[in-house]
Amino acid sequence: MLHVILFQPEIAPNTGNIGRMCALTRSRLHLIHPLGYVINDRNLRRAGMDYWNQLDVHEHADWKTFRASPLAPQRLWLFTTKAEQNFWQVNFADGDGLVFGNEGSGAPDWLHDELSATRVTIPHANATLRSLNLSTAAGVATYEALRQIGMPQA
Repeated sequence: MLHVILFQPEIAPNTGNIGRMCALTRSRLHLIHPLGYVINDRNLRRAGMDYWNQLDVHEHADWKTFRASPLAPQRLWLFTTKAEQNFWQVNFADGDGLVFGNEGSGAPDWLHDELSATRVTIPHANATLRSLNLSTAAGVATYEALRQIGMPQA
């Protein structure tokens, strides 16, 4: 199983899109609080996530609680614009966790320090632009990891 970890996400529609992708790929979604929104029917409908109940989602009070959870993956990859290694150079494995910072400020410095050996970036051709949207980046990363390890069967 692949794990998608959102560190303090701020925008409900992005989380809804990522949740939909996780449900479709049978990936586990971890939400690290605080969130920038409330998980409720209105926000989920707005994000088009009408099958949240089909999703393997786990909320964690903070990063420390997440890391202590028996559901947390052992190997984590931090997706960031502040990495030298691109994600095409990585050999993903079943059980890996893909970590994404929030939409406003990304991942904090201490998280970069903790995951410094496993920071990766999604390359782009236009150096004047900052980065992909969070839900797009999570989709690109998830499907590359699943290409390597295999998509779960229906």
